[in-house]
Amino acid sequence: MSNLQVGKPIKGPGLTKAGVAVLQFLVIFFCAAIEMIFRSSYGIITGLALWIAFFGGTFLGRNGTAYVNAVAAPISLLISSIILMPTLGGGSLQPSKFLLDLVAGLAAVAFYLLSGAAIAWLIWFKKERVKNKNLLASGL
Repeated sequence: MSNLQVGKPIKGPGLTKAGVAVLQFLVIFFCAAIEMIFRSSYGIITGLALWIAFFGGTFLGRNGTAYVNAVAAPISLLISSIILMPTLGGGSLQPSKFLLDLVAGLAAVAFYLLSGAAIAWLIWFKKERVKNKNLLASGL
């Protein structure tokens, strides 16, 4: 095995909070749109896009973006669902039909959403604990 060092694919400190949120929204929206075109509901492509969004935000974000990483992906999925389900998904804007489609779509990717969010929150808690430990050690 080689000891090849792999650095970050972007130069500089990384994505800002807004950059992480935009990255997550675009990844989730485009993958969900592709899946809506072919299946008219969510499935594994959208689920994998959620994981990519969570872990991409963790990997590409700056220090201090862990909270946004944990919060933005579920909100991005909800906004994408509200936009895509009545348009590409073949649903309607009738409240009962729309809400039923929304719940069914979110249930289809619940495992990916919950597991990715749990890991993202654990990463945030770990970073906060280290930050608080460093503050206490410095005497602030």
